[in-house]
Amino acid sequence: MQNITPCLWYDDQAEEAARFYTSLLPNSRITGITHYGDAGPGTPGKVLTVAFELDGRPFVALNGGPLFPFTEAVSLQIECDDQAEVDRLWSGLMEGGGEESQCGWLKDRWGFNWQVTPRVLLDLVADPDRAKADRVFAAMMQMRKIDIQQLLDAARG
Repeated sequence: MQNITPCLWYDDQAEEAARFYTSLLPNSRITGITHYGDAGPGTPGKVLTVAFELDGRPFVALNGGPLFPFTEAVSLQIECDDQAEVDRLWSGLMEGGGEESQCGWLKDRWGFNWQVTPRVLLDLVADPDRAKADRVFAAMMQMRKIDIQQLLDAARG
């Protein structure tokens, strides 16, 4: 089977971003760094790509210049076990100039979009009791960072 590796395009902060992301998530590491050579188009010796893993999954960060900024059309969802994990990851990803959105979404300081999602939210919105699922969904729509207790309260009605 072929490997599929997401590539994240940065202006010139690929290594900084990859080091930051790998510091936040367990089972994460930098696996390789390449540099521009004399053939360009970047400055020889500057970082071209950073290969890294987030929770064991491969990614590449590319220093490709300012041509293609991130949009909300692509995000990474982090499934969290509890409120402490939601709070830690939310605070970490917001560090240095992140921007809150709604429903557990945020934009980090490089403009990349993340969904910090407790697993219980995914379970509750998929509940076969549609009235319960709708109450939870409505509660989530009012949140920025997800509050698990508020979701559970909404589920109970």
